Amino acid sequence: MKISSDYKLSQSTVEKLKYYVYILINTDSNKPFYVGKGKGNRINKHFLDTLDKKVKQTEKIKNIKKLGIKVKKVILRHGLTERESLIVEAGMIDYIGLENLANLVCGHTEGKGLMDLRDLKIKYEAQEAIFDRPVLLININNQFRKDMTKKEIYKATRKYWKINIDRANEFKIICAVSQGIIREVFELSRWTKATSEKQKGRSYFTGYIASNSIRNKYIDKSVIKFWLPGSQNPIKYSE
Repeated sequence: MKISSDYKLSQSTVEKLKYYVYILINTDSNKPFYVGKGKGNRINKHFLDTLDKKVKQTEKIKNIKKLGIKVKKVILRHGLTERESLIVEAGMIDYIGLENLANLVCGHTEGKGLMDLRDLKIKYEAQEAIFDRPVLLININNQFRKDMTKKEIYKATRKYWKINIDRANEFKIICAVSQGIIREVFELSRWTKATSEKQKGRSYFTGYIASNSIRNKYIDKSVIKFWLPGSQNPIKYSE
């Protein structure tokens, strides 16, 4: 699919646009299927015959190209800095819903993405967790979703981690953490070293959802103090 000369952007226009946020719309359904940000001719690069390797193609975009469906290209905001474009892009993806788009990932929310009022109160008003026993904290930021079930959070929390098994086995309570807030609590059965070559040097735990008396002490409480700025280790110990 070649770009019509009507849509090629001149250097003069590129300089005036600066960074921008764009939406690609399926003209058959009149629904957006992709939200992106960039500068220059980024908006057109999904449809170049010789594709820019930096522009990822999902199956939805490939199918639209294959079917020859006309695509309406809309620039939502322009004249932005790169940071501003990231914020606008993330807001639009949140609003439309990632499940309705061909985007592979959510935008850069910096922890300030779509939230209902309850989540906002938890984020900014959460009381600090007070532990009366040793607790192991595991940060699952990249895997956590607000609609996850207890079982899904358990699966996301239990593996695979670089951890000292002997020390970890002493901590009988494990908390799943996202954005500095405890999301679920488990009671430990044991930690086990992974046997596959792919997970060599990592371990996983088996356990079960903690009793309500324990969960009620910790869920929605803040443990942000354990993750100082620049801290990369997803595992923290509260002793």
